[in-house]
Amino acid sequence: MAELLKGNAAIVTGSSRGIGREIALAFARNGADLIIHGTRAEALEALQAEIRSLGVRCEYVAGDIGDQATARRLADACLNAYGKIDTLVNNAGVNSRRTFAELSPEEWDGMLRVNLSSVFYTCKCVVPRMLEQKSGCIVNMSSSAGKTAHPNAAVSYGVSKAGINSLTQKLAYDLAPHGIRVNAVCPGPIETDMSRQWTPEYREKVLESIPLRRLGRGEDVANVTVFLASELSAFIVGESINVNGGKYMN
Repeated sequence: MAELLKGNAAIVTGSSRGIGREIALAFARNGADLIIHGTRAEALEALQAEIRSLGVRCEYVAGDIGDQATARRLADACLNAYGKIDTLVNNAGVNSRRTFAELSPEEWDGMLRVNLSSVFYTCKCVVPRMLEQKSGCIVNMSSSAGKTAHPNAAVSYGVSKAGINSLTQKLAYDLAPHGIRVNAVCPGPIETDMSRQWTPEYREKVLESIPLRRLGRGEDVANVTVFLASELSAFIVGESINVNGGKYMN
């Protein structure tokens, strides 16, 4: 175990499944104590037990990440359990494939609330403590769909992720003088429950568009997130790092 994050107190939102679960486990394997989050308590309890078996501490908060009260509960849980907040990983989010014509105003508002406003809410709750500590790290989960048009993502999803990229830069600029680093990760096609439902034809089309000729794995994203939270990335600030096998480069 490398333990790049030994002694780190971290919050990971949307960590009950998928990429978020891989991030939480990678943090635990690297020595971080965790506050995990999701909407299903039973899934969080199972992950909590797995994380604790790795020899680190773990508590969980279940709730709607688009609710400001959930953000406050996450910050309070971390402070109550560990007395500090070293890292916030804003991973929670939802996707949609609706075309612009199909997209309703209610769906637009819901997407921005969960994917973008939630990041603002959690940052508002943890940054005051990080300012007191004069240290901290925030990693926001974005997407390549926030940098370029994507045929498999609704306009609301792309806009929410582009907003995360911009928020990441603005926060990084404001907070870096106080010893707080903010960066984002932009995954491309990743092997998830959703991608496993693709038709063989569509899967082959996606693979042909990736220079590495494979889908990403959850651990590919988790490894970059651990790197950004660790001292190995101590001079990286305000970046939105692509993790997509070369499908989109900038």
